[in-house]
Amino acid sequence: MLDAATYTPRLKTLYKDSIRATLKEEFGYKNDMQIPRLDKIVLNIGAGTEAVKDSKKAKSAQEDLTSIAGQQAVITKAKKSIATFRVREDMPLGAKVTLRGDRMYDFLDRLITIALPRVRDFRGIRGKNFDGRGNFAMGLKEHIVFPEIDFDKVDEVWGMDIVITTTADTDAEAKALLKHFNMPFSS
Repeated sequence: MLDAATYTPRLKTLYKDSIRATLKEEFGYKNDMQIPRLDKIVLNIGAGTEAVKDSKKAKSAQEDLTSIAGQQAVITKAKKSIATFRVREDMPLGAKVTLRGDRMYDFLDRLITIALPRVRDFRGIRGKNFDGRGNFAMGLKEHIVFPEIDFDKVDEVWGMDIVITTTADTDAEAKALLKHFNMPFSS
């Protein structure tokens, strides 16, 4: 059993011990506060049309996201009514969770080392999914690649959005940071 007081995530230790020094040398930062770091990771499951037909689907998505993140997810609700999609205002449509600190590093470690290699026909992540300000977004077609999800008990396979927010100013700096965490970029 791990002692919570002395436990430090593997990627957090890696960042402090080697990645910071490597990035400082690579980009020539004069101050340690200029070195990019991870700020937060946001996970989102949109239940979409299934949630419109059955309100329990959003609750199911919330439970799955909570088990993946290790932190309570919140249900997302429609901001306004859209008649063509049969969506009413405040109707539950999915779930989201924001990870920071040790849980963020733990999730990133599980994503890179366990979940992504389990994706069918995985050839790497496109390196162009940056927003211009150093944030990276990606999607998974199946949330069942995470080991926390028991495949036999899954009633619905959800798609999942993952947004990694960094303090980097440019996409090149953010990509270098994620590459040092061994993010499997294809290009």
